[in-house]
Amino acid sequence: MAVTQRRRGLLTVVLVLPALAAFMLWAFAWPVASGGPHDLPVGVAGQPPAADELAARLDARDGAFDVHRYPDEATAREAIAEREIYGAFVADGATPQLLTAGAASPAVAQLLQQLATEQAPDGVTVTVVDVVPTPPGDPRGGAFTASLLPMAVAGIATGALITVTRLRGRWALLALAVAAPLTGAVAAWLGDSWLGVLAGDWWTVAGTLTLFVLAGGATVAGAAALLGPRGIALGGVLLMLLGNPWSGASSAPEMLPEPVGVLGQFLPTGAGATLLRSVSFFDGHGAAFPLAVLLTWTAAGVAAILLSRRRAVPPPGAAAAREPATAAV
Repeated sequence: MAVTQRRRGLLTVVLVLPALAAFMLWAFAWPVASGGPHDLPVGVAGQPPAADELAARLDARDGAFDVHRYPDEATAREAIAEREIYGAFVADGATPQLLTAGAASPAVAQLLQQLATEQAPDGVTVTVVDVVPTPPGDPRGGAFTASLLPMAVAGIATGALITVTRLRGRWALLALAVAAPLTGAVAAWLGDSWLGVLAGDWWTVAGTLTLFVLAGGATVAGAAALLGPRGIALGGVLLMLLGNPWSGASSAPEMLPEPVGVLGQFLPTGAGATLLRSVSFFDGHGAAFPLAVLLTWTAAGVAAILLSRRRAVPPPGAAAAREPATAAV
């Protein structure tokens, strides 16, 4: 029997670890290797015929861009500030001009700048204006992206600790209600007050980080309440192995291969990243959908916790009925 168990354990290690490595490489490396603009919202501002020609050149790039037309530069700037587009090519005047939003995605801003330079006539310099820049403390946006991984880990850890400490029902909900705001406040202090990589209203940022952790913790704790320890693994897959690389936080959801960019926004990590970017740099514009996603995951996790608690409670008299049976045996 012992030899059989060892053989099974050896077979499990030999098969599971390569499969896990292959899955992680697929989840993390494939979106990067296959990345590129897919219906990336950009604008063209100006009057015909110059604006028409520029829009036609963008439309001809095999679905890479979703081109929006604007009558002038001011309207395009407003669209960028409201997160309708990532940038705009301005065709008014003799000098080409590009409007970008580094806070929306430094990678996309760089892509648009390269594209504008390629399309400009020889010897003509493109004027680049960053309408919504990144904070001075994080000019390349790397710290913002790096801050999302600890928040996803915090959500997983919260749900896992609730599970291993055997908190159930209202005690599990109380742990979520206390741990998530504390974590969100600490993260807001570090990212906003100390490092300066986040902007916007401090309390709104703290609330967003709180909801980020709450959605992750509720998802893991709810899955574990229904599935046991396997639920922690499932939560880890959703928040980390899939949620992190599919979030588009380091570039943009539209820069990921289809349908990964769309699916990632329905997961807690992708929604949390988008919501945090919206409230930090864009006054909450574009926050409705990711907010709804995080609230949905939170509600589903809470419902799973309460459902498992209700199922675990024995009916009245069950304990008394078991005692005579045990005594008879």
